[in-house]
Amino acid sequence: MSLRTTLLGVALAATTAGASPAVPDFVNLDEARALHESGQVILIDIREPREHATGVAAGARLLPMSQLNQRLAEIPTDPQKPVLLICNSQNRSPAVLRALRNTGGYTHVRYVHGGMSEWARRGWPMVKPGG
Repeated sequence: MSLRTTLLGVALAATTAGASPAVPDFVNLDEARALHESGQVILIDIREPREHATGVAAGARLLPMSQLNQRLAEIPTDPQKPVLLICNSQNRSPAVLRALRNTGGYTHVRYVHGGMSEWARRGWPMVKPGG
């Protein structure tokens, strides 16, 4: 079984098993927004399309967790291009981060603590996908 094949399985198993996010490598929502809006990071929204439809951070890359195995190459491996993963409430992004770290080459990836649900609750700017 390839690493690509197991990536989603590892992330889903950790999520569905109710695993506590043990990955300490995260940024808070305020820092994530500042880094994203200043162009210092690539923000990848791993929510599913039905969730994206409610609105996304302008300029975020949309890469649903269910498509990660097929689209893994879209996550930069260059450590000079920091990446932040964001989901709805940081339930999935820590699991995806652990899975990426297990594949190697993703030490520059962190997740956003707070997620898009908190982003929306704060009334921060959101756009429709593709907008």
